[in-house]
Amino acid sequence: MGLKFFVDQCVPSSISQILHDADHKVLLLRDYIAIDSPDNVVIAKAQELDAILVSLNGDFADIVSYPPANYRGIISLQLRNHPEIIPQLMQRLIDYLSAHNSMDHYQGKLLVVEVYRIRIRE
Repeated sequence: MGLKFFVDQCVPSSISQILHDADHKVLLLRDYIAIDSPDNVVIAKAQELDAILVSLNGDFADIVSYPPANYRGIISLQLRNHPEIIPQLMQRLIDYLSAHNSMDHYQGKLLVVEVYRIRIRE
């Protein structure tokens, strides 16, 4: 199995399925904590599960509130209310994940995933 992801409640199920189909372990927030849990509980659970957090929540892309160095890895998907870009966005992410398939690579990193690029903050 590939990487391990903790998928936030705001992430469409199609994205979770794409990650699963790419042979990654996908842990859904709703299976572990209340779906309306505050952000600090969400990221703490991702840490506890030793998983990379995947979210659409822009708060997790704020490196002041959530310094990447303190976390196992955060992936912030930039859909901007355009679900039609999910296939292109996820292809970019899956290609990146295939090229960097070690959990250690994501330690202390924030990946901001857009259709045409992935920005990495450390």
